[in-house]
Amino acid sequence: MKSLRVVLGALVVLMLMSAGPVFALGQPSVNLGFTSFLDGAPPAGPGFYLSEYLQYYTADQINDENGSKSLDVDVDVWVLMNQLIYQSDQEIFFGGKWGLNVMLPVVSLDMGSNPPGLKDNGTGLGDLLIGPYIQWDPIMGEKGPLMVNRIEFQTIFPTGKYDDDKALNPGSNHFSFNPYWASTVFLGPKATVSWRLHYLWNDKNDDFGPGGVDLEPGDAVHANFTAAYEVLPKQLRLGINGYWFDQISDTKVDGKKIKSMEEKVFAIGPGAVWHFSQDTHLFVNAYFETDAESRPEGERYNMRFVHHF
Repeated sequence: MKSLRVVLGALVVLMLMSAGPVFALGQPSVNLGFTSFLDGAPPAGPGFYLSEYLQYYTADQINDENGSKSLDVDVDVWVLMNQLIYQSDQEIFFGGKWGLNVMLPVVSLDMGSNPPGLKDNGTGLGDLLIGPYIQWDPIMGEKGPLMVNRIEFQTIFPTGKYDDDKALNPGSNHFSFNPYWASTVFLGPKATVSWRLHYLWNDKNDDFGPGGVDLEPGDAVHANFTAAYEVLPKQLRLGINGYWFDQISDTKVDGKKIKSMEEKVFAIGPGAVWHFSQDTHLFVNAYFETDAESRPEGERYNMRFVHHF
């Protein structure tokens, strides 16, 4: 679910006063790297699932709209994501079964020694995410499953801790709609590829930065993608995992389109999942970012524990 969300209010004000190229970042936290292998379906069928994520993100630079380093920073973010899922056994749409996903993060921010005026908002609750979804059973072939799919209608509510005087906040202070399609394709008895493709629509933050300007981040598409191979039968899968984010429409500040605020990033790295049993799983992922535009460029490390009751 969630990326680093950096809000540099003072720089937005500067941007409005200057015709030269500057950077600014205003997208909400979304799922960049939280989910990975075998993402197309819950691993053990209907019932309740508890997932606990621990993610660490670190960055020492922020890039401008051309992908060049624009500012040296010292940013460290810890996210403890708490997730509860209910998967029903009741069909509602072309054989798909309904489910509900609820997520609430606890976020700890540390901007360290940075340029004057760039302060973090400490530790607090992030934004509440609620997502009703439809899960389909696997499409079967002669030798087993071929593909499994899910569609979720994620909504992000602005419940998190927020202060317009802070550069980095646990909450976004605006509503977002972030639906996705997740799928896993089985290439054989041991190899799989998975993806989760999102569309992001953002409402307006009417209290952004010094002076409380209106900020409406542009729409975006983003995805997680993985490929895995089973090296120990029913126990261990190893593979690669990645994510990308691409803003596709202009951000607006007080109704004015600002093209220099279009955010992009790509990341890839190694990962693994250990299956303790059909009901209990541990995912470990590392991501190394490149080609960031109008946002930080850094490293992300993720651990996810999933249990089916």
